[in-house]
Amino acid sequence: MPLSAEELERISAVTLGHYDRHAEDFWQGTRDHDVSQNIAALLEPIAAAPPFAILDFGCGPGRDLATFKQLGHEPIGLEGSGRFAEMARTYSGCEVWQQDFLALELPPARFDGVFANAVLFHVPTQELPRVLRALWGTLKPGGVLFSSNPRGIGQEGWKAERYGAYHDLEGWRSHMTAAGFVELGHYLRPTGLPPERQPWLASVWRKPIEA
Repeated sequence: MPLSAEELERISAVTLGHYDRHAEDFWQGTRDHDVSQNIAALLEPIAAAPPFAILDFGCGPGRDLATFKQLGHEPIGLEGSGRFAEMARTYSGCEVWQQDFLALELPPARFDGVFANAVLFHVPTQELPRVLRALWGTLKPGGVLFSSNPRGIGQEGWKAERYGAYHDLEGWRSHMTAAGFVELGHYLRPTGLPPERQPWLASVWRKPIEA
């Protein structure tokens, strides 16, 4: 059965409420995570001349926003949690848009890259095509999107106060290609471990230049 408008509203409210309430603990637990591999996976395929305009989609408290800025690029954050958005502005000094992922208002052809690290799995599967098309639309032709999501086998639902959809590679590939993206590559994280101990699926995609 499709999720109703009321159910989608509850998914956003409860999940974002969880992050608002646990913002400080989340920051302390993630601020030192090494995602340099993911950042490089986004930046290396971008064909434009730097500095790159980057949308950090689901920027959280601003860890990666600050890194992109330190690298000389021009990042903007987008975050659904009001507390995270406030923290990200303070920590990174960057512009941060507070928007619900299910009610996006994005400028067309604005960004060279979209960095969606550990975030798109929160989008209910039935809404994913709409969200991906919004991200496709805000990329410049030839722009690059990076995503990293916890792997699964297509299961979806609540884990405590957070809603998630857990895709395998083939399922995720089908959603991305249907939205118009071309795959550049994928890998599992953390590196150097057997697959059963690599819960994250990272993938890199391009919006065709002729789009």
